[in-house]
Amino acid sequence: MAANIPQRFTESDISDEAVRSTCDDASICKRFASSIGYWKDPYIQYFVRQTGERKAPEINRGYYGRVKGVNHLLDSFLKQTKCNCQVINLGAGLDTTFWRLKDEELLPRKYFEVDFPMVVSRKTLCIKTRAPLLKPIIETHSSDSVLIDSHGLDSDRYSVIGADLRDLPLLEEKLKKCNLDTQLPVVLLAECVLVYMAPERSANLVRWAADTFQTAMFINYEQVNMADRFGQIMVENLQRRQCTLAGVEVCRSLETQKDRFLLNGWENASAVDMMSVYNSLPRDDVSRIEKLEFLDEKELLQQLLQHYCICWATKDSNNLGLADITF
Repeated sequence: MAANIPQRFTESDISDEAVRSTCDDASICKRFASSIGYWKDPYIQYFVRQTGERKAPEINRGYYGRVKGVNHLLDSFLKQTKCNCQVINLGAGLDTTFWRLKDEELLPRKYFEVDFPMVVSRKTLCIKTRAPLLKPIIETHSSDSVLIDSHGLDSDRYSVIGADLRDLPLLEEKLKKCNLDTQLPVVLLAECVLVYMAPERSANLVRWAADTFQTAMFINYEQVNMADRFGQIMVENLQRRQCTLAGVEVCRSLETQKDRFLLNGWENASAVDMMSVYNSLPRDDVSRIEKLEFLDEKELLQQLLQHYCICWATKDSNNLGLADITF
Protein backbone atom coordinates (compact mmCIF):
# COMPACT_ATOMS: atom_id res chain seq x y z
CA MET A 1 0.00 0.00 0.00
CA ALA A 2 2.74 2.45 0.99
CA ALA A 3 4.29 2.20 -2.47
CA ASN A 4 1.13 3.75 -3.96
CA ILE A 5 1.19 6.87 -1.81
CA PRO A 6 2.23 9.79 -4.06
CA GLN A 7 5.47 11.47 -3.06
CA ARG A 8 5.02 15.03 -1.84
CA PHE A 9 8.45 16.21 -2.96
CA THR A 10 10.34 15.25 -6.09
CA GLU A 11 14.10 14.74 -6.16
CA SER A 12 14.33 18.10 -7.93
CA ASP A 13 12.37 19.79 -5.12
CA ILE A 14 14.74 18.37 -2.51
CA SER A 15 17.78 19.46 -4.52
CA ASP A 16 16.37 22.99 -4.98
CA GLU A 17 15.77 23.25 -1.23
CA ALA A 18 19.36 22.14 -0.56
CA VAL A 19 20.61 24.81 -2.98
CA ARG A 20 18.53 27.43 -1.16
CA SER A 21 20.15 26.36 2.11
CA THR A 22 23.58 27.31 0.70
CA CYS A 23 22.36 30.92 0.86
CA ASP A 24 22.33 30.63 4.66
CA ASP A 25 25.75 28.96 4.72
CA ALA A 26 27.37 31.75 2.70
CA SER A 27 25.64 34.52 4.65
CA ILE A 28 26.64 33.06 8.03
CA CYS A 29 30.25 32.70 6.87
CA LYS A 30 30.31 36.27 5.54
CA ARG A 31 28.77 37.60 8.75
CA PHE A 32 31.39 35.86 10.89
CA ALA A 33 34.38 36.86 8.73
CA SER A 34 33.30 40.50 8.57
CA SER A 35 32.58 40.56 12.31
CA ILE A 36 36.20 39.74 13.13
CA GLY A 37 37.61 42.28 10.71
CA TYR A 38 38.30 40.61 7.35
CA TRP A 39 36.27 43.32 5.60
CA LYS A 40 33.57 45.82 6.56
CA ASP A 41 29.92 44.98 6.02
CA PRO A 42 27.60 46.91 8.33
CA TYR A 43 24.49 45.51 6.59
CA ILE A 44 24.89 41.71 6.79
CA GLN A 45 23.84 41.81 10.47
CA TYR A 46 20.30 42.76 9.41
CA PHE A 47 19.92 39.62 7.28
CA VAL A 48 21.56 36.92 9.37
CA ARG A 49 22.16 36.45 13.08
CA GLN A 50 25.59 35.79 14.43
CA THR A 51 25.98 32.18 15.48
CA GLY A 52 28.21 31.10 18.32
CA GLU A 53 30.18 28.82 16.00
CA ARG A 54 33.59 30.06 14.91
CA LYS A 55 34.53 29.44 11.30
CA ALA A 56 37.92 27.96 10.48
CA PRO A 57 40.61 30.48 9.46
CA GLU A 58 40.98 28.90 6.01
CA ILE A 59 37.23 29.37 5.42
CA ASN A 60 37.44 33.02 6.47
CA ARG A 61 40.41 33.67 4.20
CA GLY A 62 38.62 31.92 1.36
CA TYR A 63 35.61 34.19 1.75
CA TYR A 64 37.93 37.20 1.99
CA GLY A 65 39.42 36.28 -1.40
CA ARG A 66 35.97 35.70 -2.86
CA VAL A 67 34.54 39.01 -1.67
CA LYS A 68 37.59 41.06 -2.64
CA GLY A 69 38.01 39.31 -6.00
CA VAL A 70 34.41 39.69 -7.16
CA ASN A 71 34.27 43.27 -5.87
CA HIS A 72 37.45 44.15 -7.79
CA LEU A 73 35.98 43.05 -11.14
CA LEU A 74 32.55 44.56 -10.42
CA ASP A 75 33.99 47.90 -9.33
CA SER A 76 36.30 47.95 -12.36
CA PHE A 77 33.28 47.52 -14.66
CA LEU A 78 31.37 50.28 -12.86
CA LYS A 79 34.29 52.67 -13.16
CA GLN A 80 34.90 51.74 -16.80
CA THR A 81 31.26 52.52 -17.64
CA LYS A 82 31.16 55.55 -15.27
CA CYS A 83 28.24 53.77 -13.55
CA ASN A 84 26.09 54.32 -16.65
CA CYS A 85 25.15 50.66 -16.58
CA GLN A 86 23.10 48.00 -14.81
CA VAL A 87 24.01 45.14 -12.49
CA ILE A 88 22.12 41.83 -12.45
CA ASN A 89 23.04 39.66 -9.46
CA LEU A 90 21.88 36.12 -10.26
CA GLY A 91 21.15 33.94 -7.24
CA ALA A 92 21.88 36.94 -5.04
CA GLY A 93 20.64 35.44 -1.78
CA LEU A 94 21.14 37.84 1.14
CA ASP A 95 23.94 39.74 -0.59
CA THR A 96 24.55 43.34 0.55
CA THR A 97 26.40 44.73 -2.48
CA PHE A 98 23.69 47.29 -3.33
CA TRP A 99 24.21 49.04 0.01
CA ARG A 100 28.01 48.96 -0.31
CA LEU A 101 27.85 50.55 -3.75
CA LYS A 102 25.53 53.30 -2.52
CA ASP A 103 27.87 54.06 0.39
CA GLU A 104 30.85 54.21 -1.97
CA GLU A 105 28.97 56.30 -4.57
CA LEU A 106 29.30 53.56 -7.16
CA LEU A 107 25.63 52.79 -7.75
CA PRO A 108 24.77 51.80 -11.32
CA ARG A 109 21.69 53.18 -13.06
CA LYS A 110 19.86 50.16 -11.66
CA TYR A 111 20.79 47.15 -9.55
CA PHE A 112 18.75 43.96 -10.01
CA GLU A 113 18.79 40.84 -7.85
CA VAL A 114 17.25 37.50 -8.81
CA ASP A 115 16.71 34.44 -6.63
CA PHE A 116 14.20 31.74 -5.76
CA PRO A 117 10.87 33.29 -4.64
CA MET A 118 11.28 31.83 -1.13
CA VAL A 119 14.65 33.57 -0.72
CA VAL A 120 13.23 36.82 -2.12
CA SER A 121 10.31 36.70 0.34
CA ARG A 122 12.73 36.41 3.24
CA LYS A 123 14.97 39.19 1.96
CA THR A 124 12.18 41.66 1.28
CA LEU A 125 10.77 41.07 4.79
CA CYS A 126 14.18 41.93 6.26
CA ILE A 127 14.37 45.10 4.15
CA LYS A 128 10.82 46.15 4.94
CA THR A 129 11.29 45.81 8.71
CA ARG A 130 14.80 47.24 9.12
CA ALA A 131 15.25 50.96 8.63
CA PRO A 132 19.02 50.83 7.89
CA LEU A 133 18.20 48.65 4.86
CA LEU A 134 15.09 50.46 3.66
CA LYS A 135 16.29 54.05 4.10
CA PRO A 136 19.06 53.89 1.42
CA ILE A 137 16.54 52.47 -1.07
CA ILE A 138 14.06 55.28 -0.41
CA GLU A 139 16.89 57.82 -0.69
CA THR A 140 17.53 56.67 -4.26
CA HIS A 141 13.82 56.56 -5.17
CA SER A 142 11.80 59.39 -6.70
CA SER A 143 8.83 59.01 -4.35
CA ASP A 144 8.29 58.17 -0.69
CA SER A 145 6.75 54.76 -1.40
CA VAL A 146 8.65 51.74 -2.68
CA LEU A 147 6.84 48.74 -4.17
CA ILE A 148 7.75 45.96 -1.74
CA ASP A 149 5.94 42.77 -0.76
CA SER A 150 6.69 39.07 -0.29
CA HIS A 151 7.02 38.61 -4.06
CA GLY A 152 9.72 41.22 -4.63
CA LEU A 153 10.81 44.83 -4.50
CA ASP A 154 11.00 47.50 -7.18
CA SER A 155 12.37 51.02 -6.87
CA ASP A 156 14.13 53.44 -9.21
CA ARG A 157 17.61 52.05 -8.53
CA TYR A 158 17.08 48.63 -6.91
CA SER A 159 14.90 45.61 -7.68
CA VAL A 160 14.61 42.18 -6.09
CA ILE A 161 12.94 39.61 -8.31
CA GLY A 162 11.72 36.10 -7.53
CA ALA A 163 12.42 33.85 -10.51
CA ASP A 164 13.90 30.51 -11.52
CA LEU A 165 17.02 31.03 -13.66
CA ARG A 166 16.05 27.93 -15.64
CA ASP A 167 12.91 29.70 -16.91
CA LEU A 168 14.46 32.33 -19.18
CA PRO A 169 11.26 33.76 -20.77
CA LEU A 170 9.81 34.47 -17.32
CA LEU A 171 13.13 35.83 -16.07
CA GLU A 172 13.33 38.29 -18.97
CA GLU A 173 9.68 39.26 -18.54
CA LYS A 174 10.17 40.08 -14.85
CA LEU A 175 13.40 42.01 -15.45
CA LYS A 176 11.78 44.12 -18.17
CA LYS A 177 8.76 44.74 -15.93
CA CYS A 178 11.26 46.31 -13.51
CA ASN A 179 12.63 48.51 -16.32
CA LEU A 180 15.66 46.56 -17.47
CA ASP A 181 17.22 48.47 -20.38
CA THR A 182 18.85 46.03 -22.79
CA GLN A 183 20.63 48.91 -24.56
CA LEU A 184 22.63 49.88 -21.47
CA PRO A 185 25.86 48.05 -20.56
CA VAL A 186 25.25 45.33 -17.96
CA VAL A 187 27.37 43.23 -15.65
CA LEU A 188 25.94 39.91 -14.49
CA LEU A 189 27.17 38.31 -11.26
CA ALA A 190 26.88 34.65 -10.28
CA GLU A 191 28.52 33.25 -7.14
CA CYS A 192 28.22 29.48 -6.77
CA VAL A 193 25.06 29.52 -8.89
CA LEU A 194 25.81 28.01 -12.31
CA VAL A 195 27.37 24.92 -10.70
CA TYR A 196 23.93 23.92 -9.40
CA MET A 197 22.45 24.03 -12.91
CA ALA A 198 22.80 21.26 -15.49
CA PRO A 199 25.41 22.29 -18.12
CA GLU A 200 22.81 22.81 -20.84
CA ARG A 201 20.77 25.03 -18.49
CA SER A 202 23.71 27.25 -17.56
CA ALA A 203 24.76 27.38 -21.22
CA ASN A 204 21.25 28.61 -22.10
CA LEU A 205 21.48 31.32 -19.42
CA VAL A 206 24.91 32.44 -20.62
CA ARG A 207 23.71 32.43 -24.24
CA TRP A 208 20.58 34.40 -23.31
CA ALA A 209 22.75 37.08 -21.68
CA ALA A 210 25.04 37.29 -24.72
CA ASP A 211 22.06 37.55 -27.08
CA THR A 212 20.22 40.12 -24.95
CA PHE A 213 23.01 42.63 -24.26
CA GLN A 214 25.45 44.10 -26.78
CA THR A 215 27.82 45.45 -24.14
CA ALA A 216 28.17 43.18 -21.14
CA MET A 217 30.38 41.41 -18.64
CA PHE A 218 29.63 38.17 -16.81
CA ILE A 219 31.47 37.44 -13.54
CA ASN A 220 31.20 33.85 -12.33
CA TYR A 221 32.66 32.53 -9.06
CA GLU A 222 32.51 28.79 -8.40
CA GLN A 223 34.41 25.53 -8.14
CA VAL A 224 37.19 24.38 -10.48
CA ASN A 225 39.64 21.44 -10.81
CA MET A 226 36.87 19.17 -9.57
CA ALA A 227 38.11 16.02 -11.31
CA ASP A 228 40.85 15.34 -8.74
CA ARG A 229 40.48 13.61 -5.36
CA PHE A 230 40.03 16.84 -3.38
CA GLY A 231 37.28 17.89 -5.77
CA GLN A 232 35.57 14.51 -5.45
CA ILE A 233 35.55 14.89 -1.66
CA MET A 234 33.90 18.32 -2.04
CA VAL A 235 31.19 16.77 -4.24
CA GLU A 236 30.63 13.89 -1.80
CA ASN A 237 30.30 16.26 1.17
CA LEU A 238 27.59 18.23 -0.63
CA GLN A 239 25.80 15.06 -1.77
CA ARG A 240 25.51 14.00 1.86
CA ARG A 241 23.43 17.16 2.33
CA GLN A 242 21.34 16.19 -0.72
CA CYS A 243 22.94 19.07 -2.60
CA THR A 244 23.86 17.97 -6.11
CA LEU A 245 26.40 19.85 -8.19
CA ALA A 246 24.49 19.32 -11.44
CA GLY A 247 26.98 21.44 -13.39
CA VAL A 248 30.19 20.01 -11.99
CA GLU A 249 31.31 18.82 -15.44
CA VAL A 250 31.93 22.45 -16.45
CA CYS A 251 34.12 22.82 -13.35
CA ARG A 252 36.80 20.40 -14.55
CA SER A 253 39.31 23.11 -15.41
CA LEU A 254 39.83 26.80 -16.11
CA GLU A 255 39.53 25.96 -19.82
CA THR A 256 36.09 24.36 -19.44
CA GLN A 257 35.00 27.40 -17.44
CA LYS A 258 36.08 29.75 -20.23
CA ASP A 259 34.60 27.52 -22.94
CA ARG A 260 31.11 27.83 -21.44
CA PHE A 261 31.23 31.53 -22.40
CA LEU A 262 33.26 31.37 -25.60
CA LEU A 263 30.94 28.72 -27.05
CA ASN A 264 27.85 30.73 -26.16
CA GLY A 265 28.24 34.14 -27.72
CA TRP A 266 30.89 35.91 -25.63
CA GLU A 267 33.88 37.56 -27.30
CA ASN A 268 36.48 37.18 -24.55
CA ALA A 269 36.80 35.01 -21.45
CA SER A 270 39.42 34.73 -18.71
CA ALA A 271 39.64 32.48 -15.67
CA VAL A 272 42.00 32.27 -12.69
CA ASP A 273 41.91 30.14 -9.59
CA MET A 274 41.43 31.80 -6.23
CA MET A 275 45.04 31.16 -5.21
CA SER A 276 46.06 33.50 -8.03
CA VAL A 277 43.37 36.01 -7.02
CA TYR A 278 44.49 35.90 -3.38
CA ASN A 279 48.11 36.49 -4.41
CA SER A 280 47.08 39.46 -6.56
CA LEU A 281 45.27 41.33 -3.78
CA PRO A 282 46.93 44.37 -2.16
CA ARG A 283 49.74 43.03 0.04
CA ASP A 284 49.16 45.48 2.87
CA ASP A 285 45.56 44.36 3.32
CA VAL A 286 46.44 40.67 2.97
CA SER A 287 49.11 41.12 5.65
CA ARG A 288 46.50 42.78 7.86
CA ILE A 289 43.95 39.97 7.60
CA GLU A 290 46.60 37.25 7.99
CA LYS A 291 47.30 38.66 11.46
CA LEU A 292 43.66 38.30 12.52
CA GLU A 293 43.88 34.53 13.11
CA PHE A 294 46.59 31.93 13.30
CA LEU A 295 46.42 29.56 10.34
CA ASP A 296 47.78 26.12 11.05
CA GLU A 297 46.55 24.38 7.89
CA LYS A 298 48.27 26.42 5.17
CA GLU A 299 48.20 23.50 2.75
CA LEU A 300 44.45 23.13 3.23
CA LEU A 301 43.94 26.82 2.43
CA GLN A 302 46.01 26.38 -0.74
CA GLN A 303 43.97 23.34 -1.77
CA LEU A 304 40.71 25.19 -1.16
CA LEU A 305 41.80 28.22 -3.15
CA GLN A 306 42.97 26.02 -6.02
CA HIS A 307 39.48 24.48 -6.21
CA TYR A 308 37.59 27.74 -6.68
CA CYS A 309 37.94 30.27 -9.46
CA ILE A 310 36.63 33.46 -10.97
CA CYS A 311 35.79 33.37 -14.65
CA TRP A 312 34.77 36.57 -16.40
CA ALA A 313 33.62 37.13 -19.97
CA THR A 314 32.95 40.26 -21.99
CA LYS A 315 31.36 41.52 -25.19
CA ASP A 316 31.97 45.15 -25.96
CA SER A 317 30.11 46.68 -28.90
CA ASN A 318 30.62 50.16 -27.40
CA ASN A 319 34.41 49.72 -27.23
CA LEU A 320 34.58 50.62 -23.54
CA GLY A 321 37.76 48.58 -23.00
CA LEU A 322 35.99 45.83 -21.04
CA ALA A 323 38.48 43.23 -22.24
CA ASP A 324 41.21 45.13 -20.36
CA ILE A 325 39.57 44.48 -16.98
CA THR A 326 41.66 41.96 -15.05
CA PHE A 327 43.48 41.37 -11.77
